[in-house]
Amino acid sequence: MLSTTSLIKQLKSDYPQFIFKKAASFLWSHAEHTIYYTCDNEDFSFLFHELSHALLDHTDYQRDIELIVIERQAWAKAKRISTNYDVEINDDFIQSNLDTYRDWLHTRSTCPQCTSTGLQTEKNTYKCLSCNHEWRVNEAKTCALRRYSLKR
Repeated sequence: MLSTTSLIKQLKSDYPQFIFKKAASFLWSHAEHTIYYTCDNEDFSFLFHELSHALLDHTDYQRDIELIVIERQAWAKAKRISTNYDVEINDDFIQSNLDTYRDWLHTRSTCPQCTSTGLQTEKNTYKCLSCNHEWRVNEAKTCALRRYSLKR
């Protein structure tokens, strides 16, 4: 069984263009060229996922649907990369993780006035196709989603 220490050592050697740093959670920082990782368990799925964001040069997104696209790309690449290290990433695990983003997008796009699905008009702003209500949303990837009605 591969340990976190030995895997990180190997990844540092294989990908010297990136910095690997222990942290409270997994994260790819494009600005710092750093992959943050935890040592909580020996499941390396998220480590390969964040490495994939780095290799794909993912930086930011303008539309919420783009986030789902880049997450899907990162998981597909993580699944391929992990095999080089004799690590398997379970497809059900990937889909479960992607479901959290799908649920996030659905909640953000649900009109707080009539519960129909709205359309994103600009970053963090939606408009309902049914009742024309407009609302802003916070980033809310790791905190509670908030929707604020706009009076226009």
